[in-house]
Amino acid sequence: MDINDVIIAPIISEKSMKDVSLHKFTFKVAGKANKRFIKKAIQDKFNVDVLDISTNIVKGKKMRVGLRRTEVEKSPWKKAIVTLPQEQKIALFDVGGKS
Repeated sequence: MDINDVIIAPIISEKSMKDVSLHKFTFKVAGKANKRFIKKAIQDKFNVDVLDISTNIVKGKKMRVGLRRTEVEKSPWKKAIVTLPQEQKIALFDVGGKS
């Protein structure tokens, strides 16, 4: 597995933005990536030190689509929550102004 293929996208949601204040950043990662690959990819891409990583697999949801409302299941995906030291942050999750 290539290091560049590990991180798919950052997850920007209400919960993940609350976790930014706790120095926890959430990413969608490749399903076959383990914690060592994820740690190396985050450190190389964002030039930060990773303290802790927790991963979980998000179950695929069922949805109804089309005129006949047939059920389609979305595929499961892997999520990684990365904890950084107090003085470091990732600029992708930076909010522009004070609220």
